[in-house]
Amino acid sequence: MSMDAEQVRERVIELEIEHRDLDVAIGLLDASAGRDELQLRRLKKRRLNLKDQILHLKMQLVPDIPA
Repeated sequence: MSMDAEQVRERVIELEIEHRDLDVAIGLLDASAGRDELQLRRLKKRRLNLKDQILHLKMQLVPDIPA
């Protein structure tokens, strides 16, 4: 199922919001005294995955440039 450009933009916004929320959560967890290293690694991995998804979706919005 292919998304149109507007759906892609909306999905990018959703993912960017989630990415920012993870930034905050990672910062708070990293600053806490009894931090859970496993949880921190999982959040960082999820954040990286979101970044990859965002980049992939943004690439779909860029038209192909003929060589």
